[in-house]
Amino acid sequence: MAFRLVIATLSLLVTLALVAVGAAYYGLERYRAPGPLAAETTIVIPRGAGLGAITGQLAEAGVIDQPLIFRLGVRASGAAQGLKAGEYRFEPGISMAGVAAVLESGKTVVRKVTVAEGLTSKEIADLVADAEAMVGEVGPPPPEGSLLPETYHYAHGDERAELIVRMTAAHDALLAELWPKRAANLPLKSPAEAVILASIVEEETGVGAERPLVASVFINRLNRGMRLQSDPTVIYGLTMGQRPLGRPLTRLDLQTGTAYNTYQIDGLPPAPIANPGRASLEAVLNPATSKFLYFVADGTGGHAFSKTLAEHNKNVQKWRKLQKQKKAAQ
Repeated sequence: MAFRLVIATLSLLVTLALVAVGAAYYGLERYRAPGPLAAETTIVIPRGAGLGAITGQLAEAGVIDQPLIFRLGVRASGAAQGLKAGEYRFEPGISMAGVAAVLESGKTVVRKVTVAEGLTSKEIADLVADAEAMVGEVGPPPPEGSLLPETYHYAHGDERAELIVRMTAAHDALLAELWPKRAANLPLKSPAEAVILASIVEEETGVGAERPLVASVFINRLNRGMRLQSDPTVIYGLTMGQRPLGRPLTRLDLQTGTAYNTYQIDGLPPAPIANPGRASLEAVLNPATSKFLYFVADGTGGHAFSKTLAEHNKNVQKWRKLQKQKKAAQ
């Protein structure tokens, strides 16, 4: 009788063991098998979320369909304490094992904001204020010309004010790099003056190859004591970078006295008129060697450069003729 009981007990234990092994095998297969997600999905895991809360989020979003197996699989793999908060992107069909690996890696979604050269500080502040998934306020726009235009990466939940700090630090680092490499005998007394002139060059041309030539015109004028006579400085004096002018400049505008009107003032304006990029800063600190003192649009998107006022006047007449032809064709 006792022997039969032992045999029955052993049989039960073996059966239970086989069931357990089968269940474990099934669970492992399901844990590794493709999941139910039909389309790419992004989920934000909040700070402090435990395995249960994370599992619930994933199930609700349709990333996983067997929460119990997911929890058991994560615990069995030792990843339960290594799941990290943040914004994650999951590909269609990702397995539960793959989901756990993504959460454990900490490789969150990388977002970006691209700041174009020549934007004013207000325009950049507005751009950052509209950036998705960031938190906090931008604060007052930083001083004009203190931010470096480029592409900045950030993560969900990053502070907007901190991104402005990064832009300022990038600007300062670039200026510290370029200023010691400047050409000799420039009529620029400080890095601040280089930024002012670079902002004018930035606004005068969108053609990269022209920047050193445009810079040379202004350098030549400063060396000769000539006024810069730059239209963008007039516009900035009228708007202070708070809005677009929205119309062509008039003769009255050119005669309007502001601190930025380089038709009326000698030398540089008191501050930058935009935030220049690396190329404009490099052009100002190492301008082309030329004798040009004038330039005007040539109708192709670039400019015609000249050494004398007579040559310049001819180029202006060509430009006006092109403008009339264009207007007549409309």
